[in-house]
Amino acid sequence: MTRIDFHTNVGDSLLYACRLARKAYQAGQPLVVLAEPARLRAFDERLWTFSPLDFIPHCMADNALAKETPVVLTSDLESAPHHQILLNLGATVPAQFARFERLLEVIGNAQDELVAGRERYRFYRDRGYALNNYKQGA
Repeated sequence: MTRIDFHTNVGDSLLYACRLARKAYQAGQPLVVLAEPARLRAFDERLWTFSPLDFIPHCMADNALAKETPVVLTSDLESAPHHQILLNLGATVPAQFARFERLLEVIGNAQDELVAGRERYRFYRDRGYALNNYKQGA
């Protein structure tokens, strides 16, 4: 069963997601990042600028190098080349999240993120998934 970790009260969710991507990369764990296209573009830009001393190799899932790249960005899980860790930056439950060993949900402090995050939390809980909660700033 997929392990699901909720990271809440993170403030800037894209910045926090960059830190999670860095952690996965440094641990040698392939990561797929899922989001709507506009949010994915914003995350891609953030990966290039969030830390002047870090480089996180990443590409879009339709890139020819996606299978060899440790961090893959996509808005469609059908094209995901890895199935270890999924980082969901989207507003909805990923349709194929159960294909992954681990799912990371990042919930920022914006009202829309809080509402969508609560809905996803209930969805997973109601289906019997054990949920791990990591509340930042608490």
